Amino acid sequence: MASIKTLPTSPLRIELEIGGMTCASCASRIEKKLNRMDGVTATVNYATEKATVTVDGDVTAQDLIATVEKTGYTAALPRPPEHTEDPTRDPATDELRAVRTRLWVSVALSIPVVVLAMVPAWQFTSWQWLSLTLAAPVVVYGGLPFHRAAWTNLRHGAATMDTLVSLGTIAAFGWSLWALFFGTAGLPGMTHPFSLDIGRTDGAGAIYLEAAAGVTTFILAGRYFEARSKRRAGAALRALLELGAKDVAVLRDGGEVRIPVSQLTVGDQFVVRPGEKIATDGVVEDGSSAVDQSMLTGESMPVEVGPGDAVVGATVNAGGRLIVRATRVGSDTQLAQMAKLVEQAQTGKAAVQRLADRISGVFVPIVIALAVAALGWWVGTGAGWTAAFTAAVAVLIIACPCALGLATPTALLVGTGRGAQLGILIKGPEVLESTRRVDTVVLDKTGTVTTGRMTLVDITPADGQDPDELVRLAAAVEAASEHPIAQAIVRAGADLGTLPAVAGFANVEGLGVRGAVGDRDVVVGRVQLLRQHGLDVPDEVEQAVTAAQAAGRTAIVAGWDGTARGVLAVADVVKPSSRQAIAALRRLGLSPVLLTGDNTTVARAVATEVGIDDVIAEVLPADKVDVVKRLQAEGKVVAMVGDGVNDAAALAQADLGLAMGTGTDVAIEASDLTLVRGDLMAAVDAIRLSRRTLRIIKSNLFWAFAYNVAALPLAAAGMLNPMIAGAAMAFSSVFVVANSLRLRRFSTVQTIQ
Repeated sequence: MASIKTLPTSPLRIELEIGGMTCASCASRIEKKLNRMDGVTATVNYATEKATVTVDGDVTAQDLIATVEKTGYTAALPRPPEHTEDPTRDPATDELRAVRTRLWVSVALSIPVVVLAMVPAWQFTSWQWLSLTLAAPVVVYGGLPFHRAAWTNLRHGAATMDTLVSLGTIAAFGWSLWALFFGTAGLPGMTHPFSLDIGRTDGAGAIYLEAAAGVTTFILAGRYFEARSKRRAGAALRALLELGAKDVAVLRDGGEVRIPVSQLTVGDQFVVRPGEKIATDGVVEDGSSAVDQSMLTGESMPVEVGPGDAVVGATVNAGGRLIVRATRVGSDTQLAQMAKLVEQAQTGKAAVQRLADRISGVFVPIVIALAVAALGWWVGTGAGWTAAFTAAVAVLIIACPCALGLATPTALLVGTGRGAQLGILIKGPEVLESTRRVDTVVLDKTGTVTTGRMTLVDITPADGQDPDELVRLAAAVEAASEHPIAQAIVRAGADLGTLPAVAGFANVEGLGVRGAVGDRDVVVGRVQLLRQHGLDVPDEVEQAVTAAQAAGRTAIVAGWDGTARGVLAVADVVKPSSRQAIAALRRLGLSPVLLTGDNTTVARAVATEVGIDDVIAEVLPADKVDVVKRLQAEGKVVAMVGDGVNDAAALAQADLGLAMGTGTDVAIEASDLTLVRGDLMAAVDAIRLSRRTLRIIKSNLFWAFAYNVAALPLAAAGMLNPMIAGAAMAFSSVFVVANSLRLRRFSTVQTIQ
């Protein structure tokens, strides 16, 4: 038997929080060091500052941490999230605040330096010494993170983007010091014009304090906005983790005891009052209410729940008082699993990003070599040391490819976070590639296209018969049956009022039920059952039965007092949004196929109603995988949407598996995308969001590559002032992050139309 695609597993999966990374090449370097360890496969994500490591051997977390520290960075196991934690004590917030302080000091000191250099008319006597006084703190204090990181890397025999920034700014500042103290630049009355290109001078009277201070400030600004944007990009995940209740009223010894949610155990019964959040996943033991699930599913309509119904932690009780028995707590809850899926997706890498990482890893030494070559070429052409030095510094500064390292992670952060807000969980970046290639979508019928719940859809009373009485009496007898068809009739009858009592109930296996309601002996079931009990079945009733069956419905006949009184047609009704969703899937270039174990008549009726032409019916659960394989063998790239245990293997076999969150855990585990909303329109939104995220990633990478390819020759040719180069480099990173943040405005199909 051919192998079926399964989710990757490993003996041990360890996550580490990495500190000290300042650019993409830092992440690349740590990743290389970890992957050189025996039995270790590691991915380091610069945007999330995390390493995801799979270990197949005797390597421990402490061994991994030691390797990272030897590389010149810090590493630690992640701390469990604490709801009581003071957000002002968040290390990421402290770090952002420190960068902001450093930035504002640098901005305040740099502006006069840059203005004096750019406007010769304002260059008063000894202005250059004021510029030195203001620029020195910027280069030393403002640029300290770059210099510190460059020194750490140098001690470990490595070069990163910080090496380029530190080299460039120190070189510009050092040249200026030499010109001021040993050249002619320090003489009173010295002036020099601001130029974007290279001028041929001996350099003794040229200072580059504005380049040293301006570049430091621009790059510091880029780092600050980059860090702030990364925090904004990850806000959806943090918000998801904070959705849960903080404490809960547990029933103990006949009374209520308030305890933290973390102390709940499976089996505990707890009280949820109107307006409170449900503390954890559970089953309603007592009470009825409407539950607002919008924060998890995106659906605005509250769901009615009663005894026996499952409820999800973090949803809000909008109505009456509920007593709930906890079935899942802690990391097993749906909310925790959602957060875990989102975080795993954000820490992965798409194939397209791995190319960018490889380029970043070799980029720095190439740039340093190019800077040296530019220096030598300009000196060799007789342009002088000033022109040569300016070109070399510009090359060092313009080259920083942080935008390459941010292109994929930031788009993934925002895309997966936005998906979580809309009830779409993307398991990993490789899923994005799959959504682009899919051309066929296989849809399970029951619970996916249809509600998965039998409903009374049509009533055909015999001549002179009251339809409400027909439903009420049939529902009264069916109330004693647990059959799904019986329950559909009972729900319809209950809507008409209180059902009358039944005496002498009897169930005839496979045919129907009978019982006495008042002075009437009521029979409900197949036509054969009514005839067995001597009831006459008029032609009009038989015709109604035939018409219902032709429409793919189950026909139930009810009768009393010697004759059949009408037909109740029951069916698993199509979800309200399914037809619109099928049309939307077609607009995305996908060919829908309906796959079901139901009979062909029912399947075709459903397919016709929603607009599907391709129907594969009467398929055994074990054969669903073979159907997917057959489609793949025909050259189609298949997406599968399902919700049941019987769909799990097919979801895993498909090129892209989408599981309804209302389905089973097995189906969800086997899928690539989980749709928390039990709505086929969520599948449309999931594919649209995935494709949009992939497009953003590709546009980010294009502009990052194009920027470096275009800018390096300009810098080497002496056509860029180092300060302009620094501003452009910082802008490229901010552009990539801003482009990714556009995904936060992604709207569902329902919102657009």
